[in-house]
Amino acid sequence: MRALRRLVGRPFVPPNPAPPPWKGHGDTWAGGAWGCPPRIKGSASECPGTETSRGRGPPRDRGLPEPGRGRGRQMEVQGRVLLLTICAAGIGGTFQFGYNLSIINAPTLHIQQFTNETWQMRTGQPLPDHLVLLVWSLIVSLYPLGGLLGALLAGPLAVTLGRKKSLLVNNIFVLAAAGLFGFSRRAGSFEMIMLGRLLVGISAGVSMNVQPMYLGESAPKELRGAVAMTSAIFTALGLVMGQVVGLRELLGGPQAWPLLLASCLVPGALQLASLPLLPESPRYLLIDCGDPAACQAALQRLRGPADLAGELAELEQERAVCRGGRARRPWELFRERALRRQVASLVVLGGAMELCGNDAMYAYALAVFSQAGISQDKIQYVAIGTGGCELLATLLSCLVIERAGRRVLLTGGYGLMTCWGSVFTVALCLQGSFSWMPYLAMACVFASILSFGIGPAGVTGILATELFDQMARPAAYMVCGALMWTMLFLVGLAFPFIMEGLSHFIYVPFLCVCICAAVYSGLFLPETRGKSFVEISEELQRLNFPGRGRGLAWAGPEVVRSTEL
Repeated sequence: MRALRRLVGRPFVPPNPAPPPWKGHGDTWAGGAWGCPPRIKGSASECPGTETSRGRGPPRDRGLPEPGRGRGRQMEVQGRVLLLTICAAGIGGTFQFGYNLSIINAPTLHIQQFTNETWQMRTGQPLPDHLVLLVWSLIVSLYPLGGLLGALLAGPLAVTLGRKKSLLVNNIFVLAAAGLFGFSRRAGSFEMIMLGRLLVGISAGVSMNVQPMYLGESAPKELRGAVAMTSAIFTALGLVMGQVVGLRELLGGPQAWPLLLASCLVPGALQLASLPLLPESPRYLLIDCGDPAACQAALQRLRGPADLAGELAELEQERAVCRGGRARRPWELFRERALRRQVASLVVLGGAMELCGNDAMYAYALAVFSQAGISQDKIQYVAIGTGGCELLATLLSCLVIERAGRRVLLTGGYGLMTCWGSVFTVALCLQGSFSWMPYLAMACVFASILSFGIGPAGVTGILATELFDQMARPAAYMVCGALMWTMLFLVGLAFPFIMEGLSHFIYVPFLCVCICAAVYSGLFLPETRGKSFVEISEELQRLNFPGRGRGLAWAGPEVVRSTEL
């Protein structure tokens, strides 16, 4: 986090803008100097620090600090508020997704035993083993099913309540699930566990979509990729924390598992206590709510005492493009030619992230560790290293994404996963012939997880923020979230059969996905590093309409008008 604090602490330096487009349009900023509040008609008030040219010569600065004197204070204010916003959104957002995904592994046998005992107490007969396994499968699979429902709910929530309020309201599902988990054993009901898993899945589905949207819209364009990457960092951090808390010495024992499942209440409470003190997304306030004053106030808190004229000009330009439109619906994204490249990138790379074989590496990790000679009582500690690798890789990606770019990280990540997956397949085939092959397979597990964290794990979540405009962004996250959770559900359902059918060649289908994703990222994905949303939209317009020439200005996406009863 110290490296992240240095990164977000860089001062925001706006470009040298043209005269603001809002001047003369009757908006709040018209009539005042750039970045200054407007003057009231008939008053002699002027912007502080300047003088008008009414007989007193050219404008000159008054009382401004010497260059460099206030820069440290400016960096401190900007870095502190932005860092607090990242932490408050992440701790109750994608952290919950990773945390609830990993804590369910530790109490597997305890919950199955509780299910059998509960059924025997009700009926006087034990539950057959295959039905116990069925109940456990439902408990596990209800989480991605809830995530799918949450992804479909995230778009309307983000448009209706806003980004910040959506994250706060989302904690209702966490509070209800924690109560169900905590009292399930006392009530003697495994159905409460099933309902709780569905609710935390809904919460994860909402937060996985709203958090990167909120952070991407709140960050300056110089840091937008790094700030949005923190969603992947908190996911990996949640995975590691779930593995640590689930140790037998902590809450993974036979008596403490209800507390382990209910511990999702802690990050939810932290978000409820901290996020209300931080600003809403400036883009949402200006473009969706039409409140320039609130937008300027939110920007002032996020950027500190920096000059906001350039960023306000970009926001107003984006607002002018979206003016008169309405929020897109998910199915409308597939009908607009102006969104063809964006939707294709979202579907191809979003599906590839779930089908690239990272889950297969996690599933094979325990068996590989056992074959490498690690004792069963030590495997749970070694398994923490897999989550630690992903956390380390996402931190590294956050530091280099604004230098390397999105396309390089995605192409390199999938390319490295192809290499390690090929070596992993060879090692599985030859593990009976050479004594050192299990160690090579174990090294490939860690290397593949590192490669996944460097590129696909974090960069894929930024695509919906950067490739779509304000009107289409919530619908794009709904499509991406629904695709991700559906793929996660199907892979979890089919993976045991794939493992049984392909045996040592289980990673071959995933290799084909990694190769296709690397080729698509390198050849067809536009680079968005350091560009404003308007500049990205102009480039995508040229890609979607190549015959219109490069000198035409972008007039915004085609407006879809539909008749509704």
